[in-house]
Amino acid sequence: MQIPAVLRPCNEKTSRLRGGFTLVELLVVIVLVATLTTLAAVGIRGGITASRQAASTVNLRNIGVALQSYADDHNGVYPETTHSTGLAGAWIYSLERYLGKFDEVRICPADPRGKERLEARGSSYILNSYIFVPMVGPFGQPTGPKLNRPNAIPQPERTILAFICSDRMGVGPGNDHTHSQLWKSWSAVCDDIAPDRFGGDGKNRAKGRSVYLHADGSVVAIPAAELKQRTESGINIAKPPGVSGLP
Repeated sequence: MQIPAVLRPCNEKTSRLRGGFTLVELLVVIVLVATLTTLAAVGIRGGITASRQAASTVNLRNIGVALQSYADDHNGVYPETTHSTGLAGAWIYSLERYLGKFDEVRICPADPRGKERLEARGSSYILNSYIFVPMVGPFGQPTGPKLNRPNAIPQPERTILAFICSDRMGVGPGNDHTHSQLWKSWSAVCDDIAPDRFGGDGKNRAKGRSVYLHADGSVVAIPAAELKQRTESGINIAKPPGVSGLP
């Protein structure tokens, strides 16, 4: 008696799907495609991050050249921030004539609030208050060294002039400088700047890195984890080395 086809045991021929793949082979293909897609997405994200970091590095380099050019044209003194001049005197606009594509230079391409800052006449880059905000007492008398000129900085290669601002900073021109003297904790640092602007996950602020303009014109990328470690060990990364009388 012939056994009905429906009751016959499965063999390799009958267990294959119509396209010629077994179920196991199909699952392997699906896993491989998913893995390759994930790797491609990670690669694309990494490429975008690297491109934005490179563009921001160029922006800061141009700002460094403009700061020096401004000082050369103004008796060796850097521009002031709105702390001293009011909203009409944001330093970035003092440099406008020294910068080429001004609106591109003043906005970091990785700044999620870049469009807001552009429209509000702000900038993604903020200056170090140790250098650009004069220390004065309640009656306007100087209470510390004046560092707002290139030749007053003893170790320019180790002194940071400009940072990329934090998302928490306001978007208007008045938010053009840090409050570096208050950087006693990692959270205080992250209130002012974005140490994880490139490669961070938006949650753990010790991941990723950012770029920093130094007084010698160099732009250096520093991992956020390194800055966090230095801050928690009591080092204020914004304080110019070799200068006494600073809080």
